[in-house]
Amino acid sequence: MIGTAPRYLYLARHGEASRDESELTDAGRRQAELLGARLRDTPLSAVHHGPLPRAEQTARLVAGQLDDIPVQSSELAGDYLPHVPERDELPAEFADSLLDRLAPFPAEERRPDLARRALARFTGPVDGDEPRHELVVTHNFLIAWLVRDALDAPPWRWMGLNHGNASLTVIRYSPDRPAALLLTNDMSHLTPELRWTGFPPELRA
Repeated sequence: MIGTAPRYLYLARHGEASRDESELTDAGRRQAELLGARLRDTPLSAVHHGPLPRAEQTARLVAGQLDDIPVQSSELAGDYLPHVPERDELPAEFADSLLDRLAPFPAEERRPDLARRALARFTGPVDGDEPRHELVVTHNFLIAWLVRDALDAPPWRWMGLNHGNASLTVIRYSPDRPAALLLTNDMSHLTPELRWTGFPPELRA
């Protein structure tokens, strides 16, 4: 009989990108290298990344600090809106501002289908007797969606959860208890000048 074992899901937002988002900045490359050094002793089995250059470059720089860990591209780790709420899902006092924020996004970036598949692929305990450790280098929206799911919050609540460039979030999925958020938006591996990039000034702590 096949048992089940915990999954440790490591989530990292890509490093700081250039204005046109075609590549990482010098700061973004250094952020990725420091993230890789942070994860060097973690028993990762795979590094997954979204298809956009800033995610792929980050993943490869992280993997360069690790020992022969496979690097895999996945559209599930891409940059998309995971859920677009209806007005009646939202608290009345926030509804207008939240819907206004989502309005500019075109239909092709609204991908609840990918969000559902990402949950099926990356979350929950794993078959077998050995814990699995996987890193997903992705974007702010997907990290927020997965954190929201781990906390069993309403689908719209991914909005308002923010993550800095190359910050680390870790979720543990156990066979016998609810998902546990072990770390969120942790930047302790980054030097002070490399922290909080990707945040507007009013959200920096």
